[in-house]
Amino acid sequence: MTQSQSHPARLSTGEFVALVAMLFATIAISIDAMLPAMPQIEAALTPDAPNRAQLIIATFVFGMGLGTLVMGPLSDAYGRKPVIMAGAAVYCAAAIACYVSGSLEVLLVARFLQGIGAAAPRTVSLAMVRDLYSGRQMAQVMSYAMMIFTLVPALAPMLGQAVMWVASWHDIFLVYVIFSLISILWLGLRQPETIHPEDRKPLSLAAMTAAAKVMLAQRVVLVAILVQALLLAVIFSTISSIQGIFERYFDLGASFPYWFGAIAILSGGGSLLNARIVVKVGMQRVIRASLAAVLCLTVAFIGFLLFGTTDWTTVFVLYLIWQLSVFTMMGLTMGNLNAMAMEPLGHIAGFASSMIASVATVLSVALSVPVGQAFDGTPLPLVLGVGGFTGGALILTRWLRKTS
Repeated sequence: MTQSQSHPARLSTGEFVALVAMLFATIAISIDAMLPAMPQIEAALTPDAPNRAQLIIATFVFGMGLGTLVMGPLSDAYGRKPVIMAGAAVYCAAAIACYVSGSLEVLLVARFLQGIGAAAPRTVSLAMVRDLYSGRQMAQVMSYAMMIFTLVPALAPMLGQAVMWVASWHDIFLVYVIFSLISILWLGLRQPETIHPEDRKPLSLAAMTAAAKVMLAQRVVLVAILVQALLLAVIFSTISSIQGIFERYFDLGASFPYWFGAIAILSGGGSLLNARIVVKVGMQRVIRASLAAVLCLTVAFIGFLLFGTTDWTTVFVLYLIWQLSVFTMMGLTMGNLNAMAMEPLGHIAGFASSMIASVATVLSVALSVPVGQAFDGTPLPLVLGVGGFTGGALILTRWLRKTS
């Protein structure tokens, strides 16, 4: 990997990848550290309708999706670093509001605002990558960042569990504030601005309309967004239901953070594998092969749940294998899809990263919430949803190949 010659003073690739991974991780820790607290939140705030507690995840993601619409254009106009830092300020303020909340309604509003703030590090860091890299090298950088990022979902539930051992679920939000402050301090002290003043674009409706027309003219971008939306629906549906499956179906709620961490760490191999093979094999082949493999496993697991044995150990082992395949698929596909969508849009990287992430995220929330609310104490609603989303994504990759 080589950095763009126009940015000779930038961080080394290794440190840059680690920084980007931590900025990405703002999202993961904001979601996954809450998972062990779901039973306590259900009991405290919505005992009569426990599935409503899943909306704590959905509202955060929805806020993140909407916030993403503006973060990229703002970073094109004012620079990457100031926008990330401003978003972090909103994120921290909303986290404190969550900390003092006493009802589900107040908590959901605060989580929505927290998601808006989190959109800045998530979206603008992608534009920073595009400022410095392109093509398959960009996909490689994204894969390495995702590989490091995978450690956060692995550790976040354990962190949430540890907080509740010594305090309450409210205190998890204070951990969010500390994590955000550390990442922003690193960004502020070490990372130079990646967009030159002469390359910044005025924040105007006319400019955004022109940029949107450029995006709409690229069919590969539109197809990549739809595929991303389906795959994000897979992951958000899974995150909404996974703690309940371990708690109510397998009776393993106490050890859930460790099982989740093991799955997350093992699935990190997907990003590492992608980083090693994507330059030789190509992004499209990796995406199609990953989707096809997971779809086959999902169909087989659905058949087993409906017609197979009820032996607890067998069902649990098969569930772990299936869940691992789903998370591994994300590491093999999302970085490539982002790189494919961003490749023809380097001249409007900030706006493009915002639009791509926003549309894909908002669509994924609309798709995943019904799956989460359909949770009945068994894995079947989730597995059916994942099968539908993965099958749809695989079909769309045919148009991805034709339009590239």
